Amino acid sequence: MTRGFLPICRRDMEERGWDQVDFVYVSGDAYVDHPSFGPAVITRHLEAHGYKVGIIAQPDWKTRESVMEFGEPRLAFLVSAGNMDSMVNHYSVSKKRRRTDAYTPGGVMGKRPDYAAVVYSNLIRQVYKHTPIILGGIEASLRRLAHYDYWSDQLKRSVLLDGGADLISYGMGERSILEIAEALDSGIAVEDLTFIRGTVCKVRDPGCAYGAVTLPSYEELREDRKNYAKSFYIQYCNTDPFTARPLLEPYSRHVYLLQNPPARPLDQAEMDQIYGYPYQRACHPVYERQGGIPATREVKFSLISSRGCFGGCNFCALTFHQGRIVQTRSHESLLDEAKKLTREKDFKGYIHDVGGPTANFRQPSCARQLRHGVCREKQCLFPKPCENLLADHSDYVGLLRKLRDIPGVRKVFIRSGIRFDYVLADKDDTFLRELCEHHVSGQLKVAPEHVSDAVLDKMGKPRHSVYQAFVKKFGEVNRQLGKEQYLIPYLMSSHPGSTLRDAVKLAEYLRDLGYMPEQVQDFYPTPSTLSTCMYYTGLDPRTMQPVYVPRNPHEKAMQRALLQYRDPKNYKLVLEALRRAGRTDLVGYGPRCLIRPEKSRTGSDEENSAHKHKKKKIRNVHRKQK
Repeated sequence: MTRGFLPICRRDMEERGWDQVDFVYVSGDAYVDHPSFGPAVITRHLEAHGYKVGIIAQPDWKTRESVMEFGEPRLAFLVSAGNMDSMVNHYSVSKKRRRTDAYTPGGVMGKRPDYAAVVYSNLIRQVYKHTPIILGGIEASLRRLAHYDYWSDQLKRSVLLDGGADLISYGMGERSILEIAEALDSGIAVEDLTFIRGTVCKVRDPGCAYGAVTLPSYEELREDRKNYAKSFYIQYCNTDPFTARPLLEPYSRHVYLLQNPPARPLDQAEMDQIYGYPYQRACHPVYERQGGIPATREVKFSLISSRGCFGGCNFCALTFHQGRIVQTRSHESLLDEAKKLTREKDFKGYIHDVGGPTANFRQPSCARQLRHGVCREKQCLFPKPCENLLADHSDYVGLLRKLRDIPGVRKVFIRSGIRFDYVLADKDDTFLRELCEHHVSGQLKVAPEHVSDAVLDKMGKPRHSVYQAFVKKFGEVNRQLGKEQYLIPYLMSSHPGSTLRDAVKLAEYLRDLGYMPEQVQDFYPTPSTLSTCMYYTGLDPRTMQPVYVPRNPHEKAMQRALLQYRDPKNYKLVLEALRRAGRTDLVGYGPRCLIRPEKSRTGSDEENSAHKHKKKKIRNVHRKQK
């Protein structure tokens, strides 16, 4: 037994004097005991409440013996694909196989199957016919009802049915998993657990769910994509724990899936308890010879201060998983963890991040949320900040100041991203000033995503003028501080609503900025996002109006190439895109042109030198303006 870690094999279990574990947790990730990893949080939470848990990390899905290490658990198997959806983990947006897996020893690819939650669940069911199986984690959470699967390009059933499991614990599962454990421990049969918040279960009698909304059946969803858009929006409007109603999704006359309302958010004391468990903050020592787990490097010296996000970006699944109500840890809890970091032998004085889904969200967006929940059909920041928004960074500023004062801490960075529209909504500039003075090292990454307001509307992001106002304010604050710091914008190509003309507009913005991004994010249709619903149906589920969707791989390649138009490898794609968009005015020698005419690409050295000089002059002018 390795001191401090939970058992990973029968020998570990026996050394603890256990004859049987209560739960076997099967994970698609290697075992990392760190609060940034969902499996660690759930297993520590069960341990803290007296349950015996064994972990089977990355079992060989080709052999049934791999899930038999601990024998049959007393209460249930818990199954998770890991910290990421296994298909996102395995494939790029172009559906090419990735070369590395950050959640596997040494970054080796291929240690988990595609659709891991379903595969693991079926593997367990082959051996243990009647043992309860509970699915959880991001993959099961976002595939809990019928969903569009980008990789197979089809509408799939819930993983609960395809995996032969009994329950799904969706969202942040601390409350639901404990209720499940207590119910099973008291002798209640798993098929009778139809009442627990934050779960999806199978029922035969739709009348058992009082006040439930019946969604279109799976067959109706397959027959007409409009039905899917309508169904998805009903789900989207029922993600708040205070206002959500139960949802019923019919699969046949005798099989219904019941989604109970989400679990209630954790209060601060509960958050402190969850993050105060005795995590080892490292991967299991068994992986050290294999090179460790790459994913731990980014989080080892980072602090999770919050969960939940009221930003509401349409391409983000947080609304369906963590929810829109922000839950925070106390200063005392975070300071205690930070002091522990300073005692780590390889701590160099730098806290890499203090944040969550959005770093500068440290409170619910308005006072009514913790009593009445978030608004069903109204966003906190989109299309503009709500009149009830509480834009206040004072708590976050106070926390950052305390962290900077800890002996041994040289610098506290903010890497998990900030919402610049929320910064602008705060009338007090203290946070922005301290951000620039203490928490940025030359460059600040922000996510305007696009410059076309038509595309930004489909993304659920603020208008481009809002980002421009932030750029101006960021520059002013840095000039006052005597610092030369820059914004690095995250940009996205091929999002629903983005035409070639919109992509050209984005390329022109980059030209004027004098910046070509090294990496570009092509829109990735991951399960259960509003943007993915648009991608699949061609409709905006909020309005049921048609949306242009760039699905053709060649057009997507052109949109992506426009963001890196200076790269010689992209020349032909950029030229074709400009011709299709009717923007051949951007092909030439003028300062506003993106590329040169094809015949003169290999001009004289003098011409090439003059062209480079013009480009450099444009960049210098822009930097002076900033």
